[in-house]
Amino acid sequence: MADPYQNNVYNQEGGQGGYGYQGESYPQEEDAASDATEGHDDEDQMYEGEYQGIPHPDEVKAAQRAARAKARQAQAGATELEELAEQYEDIMEDCGHGRFQWTLFIVLGLALMADGVECFVVGFVLPSAEKDMCLSNGEKGMLGLIVFLGMMVGAFIWGGMADKLGRRKCLIWALTVNCVFAFLSSFAQGYGFFLFFRLFSGIGIGGSVPIVYSYFSEFLQMDKRGEHLSWLCMFWMVGGIYASFTAWGIIPRYGWGFSMGTEFQFHSWRVFVLVCALPAITSLVGLMFMPESPRFLLENAKHDEAWMILKNVHDTNWRAKGQPEKVFQVTHIKAPKTNEDEFIEIQSATGTAIQRWAVRTLTLCKLMLKNVASLLGPELRLSTLFMAIIWFTMAFSYYGLGVWFPDMIKYLQQEEYESKVKVFHRERVERFHFNFSLENQIHREGEYINDKFINIEMKSVKFEDSLFEDCYFEDIKSTETMFENCTIRSTVFYNTDLYEEKFIDCKLENTTFLHNKRGCHLDIGEENDVLIYLVSFLGSLAVLPGNIISALFMEKIGRVKIIGLSMLISAGCTFFLFLSFSQAAIIAWQCLFCGVSVAAWNGIEVITVELYPASKRATAFGVLNALCKLAAILGSSIFASFVGVTKVVPILLSCAALVCGGLVALKLPETREKILQ
Repeated sequence: MADPYQNNVYNQEGGQGGYGYQGESYPQEEDAASDATEGHDDEDQMYEGEYQGIPHPDEVKAAQRAARAKARQAQAGATELEELAEQYEDIMEDCGHGRFQWTLFIVLGLALMADGVECFVVGFVLPSAEKDMCLSNGEKGMLGLIVFLGMMVGAFIWGGMADKLGRRKCLIWALTVNCVFAFLSSFAQGYGFFLFFRLFSGIGIGGSVPIVYSYFSEFLQMDKRGEHLSWLCMFWMVGGIYASFTAWGIIPRYGWGFSMGTEFQFHSWRVFVLVCALPAITSLVGLMFMPESPRFLLENAKHDEAWMILKNVHDTNWRAKGQPEKVFQVTHIKAPKTNEDEFIEIQSATGTAIQRWAVRTLTLCKLMLKNVASLLGPELRLSTLFMAIIWFTMAFSYYGLGVWFPDMIKYLQQEEYESKVKVFHRERVERFHFNFSLENQIHREGEYINDKFINIEMKSVKFEDSLFEDCYFEDIKSTETMFENCTIRSTVFYNTDLYEEKFIDCKLENTTFLHNKRGCHLDIGEENDVLIYLVSFLGSLAVLPGNIISALFMEKIGRVKIIGLSMLISAGCTFFLFLSFSQAAIIAWQCLFCGVSVAAWNGIEVITVELYPASKRATAFGVLNALCKLAAILGSSIFASFVGVTKVVPILLSCAALVCGGLVALKLPETREKILQ
């Protein structure tokens, strides 16, 4: 009968169960002391807290390790995976937390930052892109949703692949897809190509969240996990701030671009799209120097490779702490032998390269779907159901209100703008030369005889029941300008953007349109309002206090209480939106809502990592994150439809969802003192 464990080349005869130490297996010679420890007398090394009765940290760890070993012995039916989890936690404690984890923290944080940037890109470029590509309202809405659709697909695919092919490898592939298609989207001239490239850019970046948290958690010991995963969440906030600042600094600079004839235009908003890919590119470069997760390697029986990585983590941390003499004492690691999850190979003699690739791909898909189905198995069914409800309700409210807040501010701005409209009634203008711009005006029952409108801009101008006779329009740029139920006689429109569709129920008698302007990019529109960038910046910055508080108290209060309380407090914040009648009030409540809700997000992401075993961790995170993006699509669509109609429905929907999610969260098991399975 085959041994259920695979020991690596570092295992010595007579080694004890679990993992061995070099002191137990390698009797040293008298003169075999390391040069690094020469001149040090162990008896002379005194712990500073000894006289104060404070236990040495090593003693605390030893006591915790002994307690876990005693519990393991009492639990006679411990499985191989449970033993591996215990061993791995002991090894990570020996490796400590230091330079290696902080380096990985920065690299993975940039990948998370890229995810945050992706959520803002389309919203910032839409006002300019719609002019370049002549977008209708429906096309603009689809462009806003396509990113979330791509991220939803990407989270599901990359999360499942990361549990089978490796965290580092899949994250590199995902970021590469994101960078390539983000680059291509900046040059796409047509709406179809731009939509296609942003979809695949979203699919690429969709893998960052489920892989980043799974990857980083497997290099953290139990008492550091909650806090440092929460600090990692801060990079999403940094992504929002980065996107806001770069958008404000680049998009209004219309001279930052070039054109090649009339067919190819590269304006400043396209430069912004390129700049937004920098965090993903930087993370991609950093990942080239990072190792694969040793926990993943052990789960897949790659013991020697995992041992070398763990030794490198140990040596890197202790050298940085000034203790290079500290030796990595692990000699062998027990890990379960894989059987059913091994890939099927076709040898070169039995098939072509395409056949072998097809079999591997089919096998991978089957294993991924099997892993997804296992999330609804008896052991994980309840946890998966609870987490699905929490992720969905939180995302529905957060992203729904995330769209509602700026749309509501724009609506209030428009109301204020329309309240200042100038109305001209029954005016008669004859032989007059209009050489000044017209803005925010309504002209009713007017008569314009032999007038000239030359080289002017018309913004939000409406002519109703008016007469134009023997008039001349030349070089006109307009937006939101129309003629309704007017009579236009013997009039010439030369080099204008006043197309026939802007004349509603009008009588056109002997009227000529010559050399109309072509291309929506020539229309004038609203200037890029600084308030758009400011609202996004403040919403991102408001996350900082919530991030800090949740990180500091994640281990003290626990994940469950932080999630439940934060969601319930967020629900309370939404009720005060009934009292918001100004732009300043809405911005203030947006900041408060974002600051409180981020604590819930941090707790949700930490507990998702801890509830699932290593072989299903990224898959579960991917499935739940995909559900999150589905909720974001539904929430943003539903909430946006009520802007200018009523505040009651969005507020009640978000409040009900948050209360439901908060109450369900309180039913989850606490995982802060749970070893990562």
